[in-house]
Amino acid sequence: MHIDFDKLNGLVPAIIQDADTAKVLMLGFMNLEAYRKTVETGQVTFYSRTKQRLWTKGETSGNFLRVVSVKADCDNDTLLIQVHPQGPVCHTGADTCWGEKNEQPVLFLQLLQDFIRKRYTEMPEGSYTTSLFRSGVNKMAQKVGEEAVEAVIEATNGTDERLIYESADLIYHLMVLLTSKGMGIEDLARELEVRHSDSWKKH
Repeated sequence: MHIDFDKLNGLVPAIIQDADTAKVLMLGFMNLEAYRKTVETGQVTFYSRTKQRLWTKGETSGNFLRVVSVKADCDNDTLLIQVHPQGPVCHTGADTCWGEKNEQPVLFLQLLQDFIRKRYTEMPEGSYTTSLFRSGVNKMAQKVGEEAVEAVIEATNGTDERLIYESADLIYHLMVLLTSKGMGIEDLARELEVRHSDSWKKH
């Protein structure tokens, strides 16, 4: 990967993003040495313009940024580094340097979908998900129906806590069923996105 360090006198901005939540955590600068150390160690290292030296994020706090991927933009003069943060990122103790919480719970559905697809490909013994796939489409569809009924019961005559619990079961089993049919949660998202358009007409 070619990076143009000349535009800013030997430095490039590095945008740090959580690989799981997609939240932008902070912005730092790297020179060539900092970039190479980041790639070699798998921990984000910046060049401090105030201290005039390299510094590895977390070297004093222990809140390191574990590198997942490094990408350059279309002009090769800005980096996007996706990480798994090992604690709060900002020196103030906040999750991000903008004072935001580093969470996007709905994005966990994509991680879960990837996990279910992995189970479908590998079919490890002793896995509940594997047993569902091996039971066949009819059994999986029946399980979705059972979980839907349980969610309805909790909604009409149960507690909020149990409604969330049973609804989570419903979503999980639906995702397993979709995966067995070569689809996934992304297909539901696309369909809902289309329906959100003003031009959408119900079939």
